Amino acid sequence: MLAVDLDGTLLRSNMLYESFWSALARSWRVLFALLAALPGGRARIKHVLAERAEIDPATLPYDQAVIDHIRRWRSRGGSAMLVTATSERLAHAIADHLGLFDGVMASGRDENLKGETKARRLCEQFGEGNFAYVGDSPADLRVWRKARSVIACNPGRRLSARLAGLYPGHETLSRSPARLADYLRAIRVHQWAKNPLVFLPIIGAHQTDLATLRAGFMAFVAFSLIASSVYVLNDLLDLRADRAHPRKRLRPFAAGTIPIEHASWMAIGLFAGGVLVGAAVGPAFLGVLLFYHIATTAYSLWLKRKVVIDICALAGLYTLRVIAGAVAAQVPLSMWMLAFTLFLFFSLAAIKRQAEIVDSISDGGRTLHGRGYGGGDLATVSQMAISSGYVAVLVLALYLNSTAVDRLYVFPELLWGSCAILLYWISRMAMVANRGNMHDDPIVFAATDRVSLCCAALMVIIVAGSATGFGLL
Repeated sequence: MLAVDLDGTLLRSNMLYESFWSALARSWRVLFALLAALPGGRARIKHVLAERAEIDPATLPYDQAVIDHIRRWRSRGGSAMLVTATSERLAHAIADHLGLFDGVMASGRDENLKGETKARRLCEQFGEGNFAYVGDSPADLRVWRKARSVIACNPGRRLSARLAGLYPGHETLSRSPARLADYLRAIRVHQWAKNPLVFLPIIGAHQTDLATLRAGFMAFVAFSLIASSVYVLNDLLDLRADRAHPRKRLRPFAAGTIPIEHASWMAIGLFAGGVLVGAAVGPAFLGVLLFYHIATTAYSLWLKRKVVIDICALAGLYTLRVIAGAVAAQVPLSMWMLAFTLFLFFSLAAIKRQAEIVDSISDGGRTLHGRGYGGGDLATVSQMAISSGYVAVLVLALYLNSTAVDRLYVFPELLWGSCAILLYWISRMAMVANRGNMHDDPIVFAATDRVSLCCAALMVIIVAGSATGFGLL
C-alpha cells in the first residue's frame, strides 16, 4: 500500500489556506463562523472552511513527480490511498478528480488526521511496516517511523538532514524551489509603474525643490509597499478565478510556485513596511494611505464583482494616488487636475475591463470569471472607455483656455498639442484592447509600449517647451 499525503506533497499548496481564502472570498462572514469553531480545534475549523469554500479540484496545482510516482506504483500492481489532514469533503473531491486512489483517509469533523493520529490510523488499517508513505513535513516523521518505505517530497534542508540520519536509504521526489524572481512577480513590482502618479501634483504645481521631491519619493515607496500587500491579498482571494484564466493561472500562488502559506506573511510584512514609511511622511498622508488600503481591500472582497461600480472603484484608486501625492508634498491640488485625472482613470479602468472581456471571449468563456461581465457587454464597456477618455481631453482643453495657464507657462499655446496627442493615445489604447493585444493593466502596458512612450516623450517636450519657450522668450 502506498499512502500519499496531500498538502505540500501531492498538491503544491495547502488546502487549509486554500479553503480559508476561498471561503473568505465568497463571504467575509466566514470569520464569525471560524471564531465559533475555535473551541472545537483544528479539525472543526477545517470542517467549517470545507463547507464554505468553493474549490475546483481540476484547477489545483498538483505535483507531477508525485502523480508519476503513484502511476508507476499502480502499474506494478500496487494500491494507493490518499491520507491527509484535509477535510473529508475536499479530500474525496480531489481523489475523485484524479482517479488514482483506491481509498481516502482524511480529517473528520472532530479528528485532525495529522502526525501521530495519521500514523495510528494507518497502522490500524494496514499494520505497522506494511505501507510506504509519501510526505513532506516534519509532522510526517511520526508516520515514517511506522512505514516500510520512506519517500520525501521536496523536503527542506533541515528535514533532509534528519531523514539522511534516520533513513539513509529514503527516496526523495524533488521539484524546483521558488526563486527571488517568483517572489518579485508575486508582489508585482511591475505594477509600481502606476505609483509615479503621486508626482503629478508636484509637477502640476511646478514645485521641484529637494524637500518636495523627497516627500514625493517617500510617498512612491509607501504606495508601492501597500499596493504590493494588496496584490498578494487579491491573488489569494482570486485563486479560483485566476486558475480559470489563460494567463493568470501562471501567477506564483495560483500555480503553486510559491507556498501559499508564505503569502500571509508577505502581505503583513509589506503592509507594515508601507505604514512605517507613510508615518514618516506625515499623519495626513498616512491617513490617505490607510484609506487606500481599506478601499483596495473592499474592492478585492466585494466591489470588483459589481458591474460598473468596479470601474468607478478602480478610477478612484488611481485618483487616490494623485491626492496622496499632493498631501505628501503639501502642494495644492487643483480642481482641474482632479477632474482630468478622474475622467482619464475611469477611461483606463474601462479599457482594463474591455481587455479582460476580449480575452474571455477569445478563450471561449461567456462570462468573465470573478466579475459580472459577459461577452455582450463589450460594446458598452468600450463606449464607456472612449467617451470618458474624450471628456478628459475636453477638461484639459478647458484648462488650457483658463487664466491659470498664462501665469505658469511662457508659451501656453504650445500646450494645445498635448490635447491632440492624448486624443490619439486614448483612441489607440481602446483599439489595442479591442484587438486583444493588451494583456496587463493599461498603465503598466503603456510603460512598456513604444508608441505610448513616444507619446509621453512628446508630451514632456511640449510641457517643457511651453514652460521655457525653448529660450526664445
